[in-house]
Amino acid sequence: MFPATPDKTTARTPRQRRILAQIAVTVCLAAPPALALAQETEAAPEQTSQQAVQPAPARGIDYSVKVDAPGPLDDLLEENLDLVRWQGNPRLDLDQLQRLVKAAPEQAKTLIATEGYYSPKVSAGLDTSGSKPVARITVDPGEPVLVGDVELVLKGFEPVGADSKPYDANDLRQRWGLPVGQRFRQADWEGAKRNLLRQVMMARYPRAQLVESSAIVDPDVRRALLKVVLDSGPEARFGELRIEGLKRYSRTIVSNLNRIRPGQEYNEAALQAYQARLQDTGYFSTVEVSADMSAALSEDIDAMTDDQKDIPRPPVANPAILPVLVRVTENKQKNVDVGLGYSTNTGARAQLNYDDLDVFGLRMKSNLIMEQKRQTARADFYFPTTVKGYNDSFGAGFERNDLRGEVTNVATVAGRRAWGGPLLERSLTLEYLSERRMVEGVETRRSQSVPLTFSWTKRALDNLVLPTRGYVLNAQFGGAVLPVLTDERFLRASTRFVNYRPLGASSNLIVRGEAGVLASRDKAGVPSTFLFRAGGDQSVRGYGYQQLGVREGDAIVGGRYLLTGSVEYQYWFKPPWGVAFFYDAGNAADKFKDLKPESGYGLGARWRSPVGPINVDLAYGQALKKARLHFSLGFTF
Repeated sequence: MFPATPDKTTARTPRQRRILAQIAVTVCLAAPPALALAQETEAAPEQTSQQAVQPAPARGIDYSVKVDAPGPLDDLLEENLDLVRWQGNPRLDLDQLQRLVKAAPEQAKTLIATEGYYSPKVSAGLDTSGSKPVARITVDPGEPVLVGDVELVLKGFEPVGADSKPYDANDLRQRWGLPVGQRFRQADWEGAKRNLLRQVMMARYPRAQLVESSAIVDPDVRRALLKVVLDSGPEARFGELRIEGLKRYSRTIVSNLNRIRPGQEYNEAALQAYQARLQDTGYFSTVEVSADMSAALSEDIDAMTDDQKDIPRPPVANPAILPVLVRVTENKQKNVDVGLGYSTNTGARAQLNYDDLDVFGLRMKSNLIMEQKRQTARADFYFPTTVKGYNDSFGAGFERNDLRGEVTNVATVAGRRAWGGPLLERSLTLEYLSERRMVEGVETRRSQSVPLTFSWTKRALDNLVLPTRGYVLNAQFGGAVLPVLTDERFLRASTRFVNYRPLGASSNLIVRGEAGVLASRDKAGVPSTFLFRAGGDQSVRGYGYQQLGVREGDAIVGGRYLLTGSVEYQYWFKPPWGVAFFYDAGNAADKFKDLKPESGYGLGARWRSPVGPINVDLAYGQALKKARLHFSLGFTF
């Protein structure tokens, strides 16, 4: 990914130069005994081919290796010493083993120097007193070499054009990954150079390169002087949009999601965000978004004569223009999915999904879900995302719920506008609901309503699938305020909050809360889907799904107010496996003073699966005086 760069390392004495020369070679090359063994094994067949028709099978010497070195040096030597690699070789005899032992100290010093220890004391010996020879390596690494000075030389980086801002060289220097005073490790040195180049290439200068790097090491004073010369190359700007791979679907599906404008400074993050937006549409099986550098490179080559191609070019007067290239592979137009599942909230589930990516230019998503306590059927149609980033859709559905003695049939027709991304998501929904509600011993009631609801979700997490730090906040506000197809006008507000806080390397705390309020003159005319209940896997554990609410006859129905909270401690004893201890409390009621919290507590098992955290909890419901098993995947928002 990165251009090859010369890296020279020098020392102040012949001994220092020898040490650094050893570092420059790879471990596999620093193995003269292994080479000698290979030569001997190749010569053996020639010496015996005329003396024996069928030679006896070779048996190598059986030996063990004991390495006594502090910290990670132990693993480094055990993984790379020839003494270890040649164990079990059938052609290795005692003389060859002794040569490996003799060569081990120098090889060990070469390996240890990559970790910053340039003056180690290494001894090696072979103990043959027992039935099985033992090769012993003892290491005293001494004091490490520290970074004494860092010189970053930046070439280029000149603003091009009146609208170009000066490059922040000080910020680049502050983000250097191997600062003064840190131990000079070869891996850190290489990583710091790669990261430096990467930071520059990600914005404005995608053709930057390291033209020189050197490390001057003085083992006597244990200091390393570092120098890196970085050439920015020409500044780059985005150009026109080019699309490859479209066959069935409209070009606007790709172009409307493009937030990159011609003339904008090159930024790799902008390309990645554009690619993510295209992948989320569902229209494409593969998406690749990149800056097309072929035109700029061709211009550079054509502008130079053969004699000039090896001479650095002077700064250009204009930035390089890089078209935005989008390559896609379209998904098949129609797709059918069938699934089976089980939830401790709603029981066994069978599900059928049917998607069509081109229904009169719209994307259709439909599903049929049959659960023990809930059955739904729904179809939604999605317009291509607009130039301003709006995702508009409309649809209709039917849902039947049989919960705690209350049976509801709800038919809906809705239109929705959504905008934003995963980190900040917003939506506005206008819908018509017609509900038929049945409770044993109570007269069947029908209600209709036309509510308008605004939803806002903020996510600030370290990982959207497996979060360990950060928070998620959702707020909804809406209601039906006009007397149009509405039996009872109302206002409704609710909020949910989850916070993840690490308590150490292997434990974390999760705090969750939810609250809601409904304002209306008469609760009877408000569709039950806008009332509040509590209980279940993602609410108050130890109680059944939506078991906490307002008692009406023998049924539990929704209330005007909701308040729940939860505290959970997780300990990851063997990642991705963990255990959790939790306490939940909350309830729903028609009056705020009746919000008497019911509590549940218990323990659970956790597994960080690739699709999200899987939770299995055994919770004891204090009010019910019995335990309940809960199973859930991920979190609800």
